[in-house]
Amino acid sequence: MAYKYLVIVESPAKAKTIEKYLGKNYKVVASVGHIRDLPKSKMGVDTENNYEPHYISIRGKGDVIKSLKAAAKKADKVYLAADPDREGEAIAWHLSFLLGLDLNDKNRVVFNEITKEAVKAAFKEPRTINLDLVDAQQARRILDRLVGYSLSPILWRKVKKGLSAGRVQSVALKIIIDRENEIRKFIPEEYWSIDGNFQKAKKKFKANFWGVDGKKKKLPNAEAVKEVTTRIKGNEYDVTKVEKKERKRNPALPFTTSSLQQEAARKLNFRTRKTMMVAQQLYEGIALGKQGTVGLITYMRTDSTRIADSAKGEAAEYIEKTYGTEFSAHGGRKVKNAQGAQDAHEAIRPSSVLRAPNEIKQYLDKDQLKLYTLIWSRFVASQMTPAILDTMKVTLEQNGVIFIANGAKVKFKGFMQVYVEGRDDGKEDKENILPDLVEGDKVNAVDIEPKQHFTQPPARFSEATLIRALEENGVGRPSTYAPTLETIQRRYYVKLTNKRFEPTELGEIVNSLIVEFFPQIVDVHFTASMEGDLDKIGIGEEKWVEVVDRFYRPFEKELTNAEEKIEKIQIKDEPAGFDCDLCGHPMVIKLGRYGKFFACSNFPECRNTKAIVKEIGVTCPVCKEGQVIERKSKKNRLFYGCSRYPECDFTSWDKPIGRPCPKCGQYLVEKKVKGGKQVVCINGDYEENVQK
Repeated sequence: MAYKYLVIVESPAKAKTIEKYLGKNYKVVASVGHIRDLPKSKMGVDTENNYEPHYISIRGKGDVIKSLKAAAKKADKVYLAADPDREGEAIAWHLSFLLGLDLNDKNRVVFNEITKEAVKAAFKEPRTINLDLVDAQQARRILDRLVGYSLSPILWRKVKKGLSAGRVQSVALKIIIDRENEIRKFIPEEYWSIDGNFQKAKKKFKANFWGVDGKKKKLPNAEAVKEVTTRIKGNEYDVTKVEKKERKRNPALPFTTSSLQQEAARKLNFRTRKTMMVAQQLYEGIALGKQGTVGLITYMRTDSTRIADSAKGEAAEYIEKTYGTEFSAHGGRKVKNAQGAQDAHEAIRPSSVLRAPNEIKQYLDKDQLKLYTLIWSRFVASQMTPAILDTMKVTLEQNGVIFIANGAKVKFKGFMQVYVEGRDDGKEDKENILPDLVEGDKVNAVDIEPKQHFTQPPARFSEATLIRALEENGVGRPSTYAPTLETIQRRYYVKLTNKRFEPTELGEIVNSLIVEFFPQIVDVHFTASMEGDLDKIGIGEEKWVEVVDRFYRPFEKELTNAEEKIEKIQIKDEPAGFDCDLCGHPMVIKLGRYGKFFACSNFPECRNTKAIVKEIGVTCPVCKEGQVIERKSKKNRLFYGCSRYPECDFTSWDKPIGRPCPKCGQYLVEKKVKGGKQVVCINGDYEENVQK
């Protein structure tokens, strides 16, 4: 098929979508990501010659490169339409080099959403490759290579083969371990509360002890509680003060990469990698029947909260028509981007708000629909008016003992009609409606209940809260969060326990070495400052060679010092407590790259190994002989199976509890449901014990 113009994008899915938009004069092909990179077998950076990188064609990309060159020869002009970020700019630059294109030629095309209008508009205004952005990406790549390929060999020699250390992953690991150390050092402190249930004319409400004789009072122990309760005489309390206020609550801003990853974890239970994979599918395009393939969201790697005026206008029109004029904020509130945010593209939003989730749900799979609904709802809510709440604060008093009741009632839903942001503690904001009370009223205490509490240590990081910590500290950028979290788990520096990051012994060893010998690498402020320097390169305010050199010269001295002073660390094997069933030698617990396992101490003569499994104390409900044990799937998801596998192939995602169903005799399992757990029969005709 004849064509005049060749367009090169990154992904084959995107290529198909864009070719339909551009017509018969255009051929659109994919580079399938990067085509050149630093070699895997060596450093590939000449530290003595201005950090000159030695790029090579990526192994396995030979056929792709050959076909791209052949296609380019047939075209009158080649357009480079890689993703609209630094990495995409670098890919365009590498393509330009391989295809012998002129860097002064306006052949770089950038669009923030894959819709017919956006793509056609972008091709009307091609530009030259932005070499400042290329330099910023190149500096990041070279810095990461210098750190990784310098530190990793030291860890191999001094600790264990197969270990790695990276610029951003080392900071993430230290943040997790610092939190773990806080938890270990934490000493719980006792405190008490006094909760009261009150009523007026049969309308009940709650109030909490505040203080005595007009002063706030803490309750550190039972004696302090007794001092208060002995002053209470009878059940009648005076209403001494009523404060009523109207409060506005603003909607959350539209999604950035970080806030999308956090909210998808909270609301959809999506891992970071899954969120980005599904978002990529929505961005690259979904076939919508007669409409053809359409990119449903804007580019999903962004730290900008900016919204295009056209999108604001469309949203305002949609909101007025669907919910009423009083719900439209006519463009949303004015906000500034966070310091250091790249404003090259917008926040993550639907490419058209008119494609409501219900209108297109038949074209999306389950995960696509969930994430698209989240993005669409968040964007629509961000363009709506604030919610208005009537708040009420009531002071109750008897003999100088003061209780306070706080109530809130939604007066006008505003954006809450569509969406309310999730919280890390999993709690939802609930209305607490108080009866109509005025100063001078009398209310009765139904019961007064003192409760003992102990302060809790800070929680371990979840994926969502760790991403927020990295972002708040200026560590990494949107595209780095998912691979960073993946790397520290893959290296077994941390493990997920109840969806929270827990450092491993290996992670603590690696962290302690890096903290002692390479303090700058794990210094949060230094790493954030480095991100700032990379941003300055991207806008032409810094030279990349100078930025890399300022980092590398002191780092080089630290490397020399570390080589001399780090002593070889032996990770000792633990006795397993039983003998090898092949040769009779004692079995030991070894630490491998995927965690701990049982191995024969007579290695290499005997190579017997066994996985470490955790029994849950339940006999297999199928064969009645084996024990039910915890296992992990290839995707690291917990499931339950029989210890006699493969003789018995029983498996279950839900935890068997060891009791038969009282109705049919089948086995019962414990299922997670919203608000707690539920015991159900596998036949589905019996349930019990919902824990709220």
